[in-house]
Amino acid sequence: MPLFDPTTWQSRGLSGPAYPVTEPATGDSLGTVVLAGAEDVAPAAEAAVAAQAEWARAPHFVRAAVLRKAGDLFGAHAGELREWLVRESGSVPGKADFELHVAAQECYEAAALASRPAGQVLPSEASRLSYTRRVPVGVVGVISPFNAPLILSIRSVAPALALGNAVLLKPDPRTAVCGGLSLAAVFAEAGLPEELLHILPGGAETGAALVADPRVPVISFTGSTAAGRAVGEAAGRHLKRAHLELGGNSALIVLEDADLDAVISTAAWGSFFHQGQICMTTGRHLVHASLYEEYVERLAAKADALAVGDPHRAQVHLGPLIDGGQLGKVHGLVEASTAAGAKLAAGGRHEDLFYRPTVLAGVDDHTPAYAEEVFGPVAPVRAFGTPDEAAALAAASSYGLSLGIVTRDTARGLDLAERIPTGIVHINDQTVNDEAVAPFGGVAASGTGARFGGEANLEAFTDVRWTTVRGDVAPYPF
Repeated sequence: MPLFDPTTWQSRGLSGPAYPVTEPATGDSLGTVVLAGAEDVAPAAEAAVAAQAEWARAPHFVRAAVLRKAGDLFGAHAGELREWLVRESGSVPGKADFELHVAAQECYEAAALASRPAGQVLPSEASRLSYTRRVPVGVVGVISPFNAPLILSIRSVAPALALGNAVLLKPDPRTAVCGGLSLAAVFAEAGLPEELLHILPGGAETGAALVADPRVPVISFTGSTAAGRAVGEAAGRHLKRAHLELGGNSALIVLEDADLDAVISTAAWGSFFHQGQICMTTGRHLVHASLYEEYVERLAAKADALAVGDPHRAQVHLGPLIDGGQLGKVHGLVEASTAAGAKLAAGGRHEDLFYRPTVLAGVDDHTPAYAEEVFGPVAPVRAFGTPDEAAALAAASSYGLSLGIVTRDTARGLDLAERIPTGIVHINDQTVNDEAVAPFGGVAASGTGARFGGEANLEAFTDVRWTTVRGDVAPYPF
């Protein structure tokens, strides 16, 4: 039986307008969802609070069983969910399969959190038992984007639920099904009690109401740096925690001893995977001067050889950008870069939302597509002369998410990485990597540090409570 019946997608009576679920490759409508308005947040939060207390008291093995079942269901319904990821988000099938794999693994890892040791016994100056215990925060607000909609929702939703919380999830309306309603359907089938997971697809006003609601003490936000700043500022005013995973302009450093036969595939994947619509996308290629000309030539040839088209109806390497707004931003940055003196070595053109993978040479600090996060399939390439220069160029960014270094000398690569502040480093790999067991997050304008995986999830979605127990009532001087 399919997870989705279009006539019952929205059963909670949200107050917002009807919103077409659109296939970016064709412009066709895949159905309609009802959006959540700001006024829908309060009743959802109230219902979540009422349901959460009993869920938090449930034995750990009960919560773990729900999470394990959800993980199994992402596999059982893989065919249906893959089609939604391909058609609604513009993913190629391989990227959709990766999202489904990670979603299942996030659920399995979250299930293990339910039985993690909950605290520590502390020494005390008094004659008493003194200990800490981690307790659920209550209700977690999750705001997720369109680019990897399933992964970027489930990696907050799953651990938050496993640790005894309820969740209000606001997915991007452009991917309301694969980033929101699919999770609700999976968890309902997995046996999650009602009212513990609310799906509120909506815009900025809905997100602002979620951040402001006093019954939601923790916000997990993934999105642009500009939006993240607004979320962080609002959360600060309301004295609540905000975990922010934001944008990036990640560098791939190619040292002079790199094997170009191996590195070009890696470099192309880093910039062109999912049309460059990934926060970890390789946005800056820093290549030793001795390899620079050949690197540009070979990367451009690779870009020209990649197929771009409808991932649902053809075997392609790149699908469409998500919408016209994203297309305008990407193409505008490419045109501004060539106007500023960059050389267009490949791409720079599009048909509808299908943007050709693009290589820009001769870039510098003032090239817009080099200095800014593009969020499109654009690879700016810049030469350097020494490792010191490479480190300085890589570090000269307001972002600090991911870093790749390619060299035959791994110790040298690790030493270079120590000089460049980022949350993630990959030696002999490109910048786009993700695993459910690994901490994930950036520094500076890329976010507030690692907040996924193991201990990071415990820190994100629980509070620490200190408790003492005495055999007799404590005596005091007055």
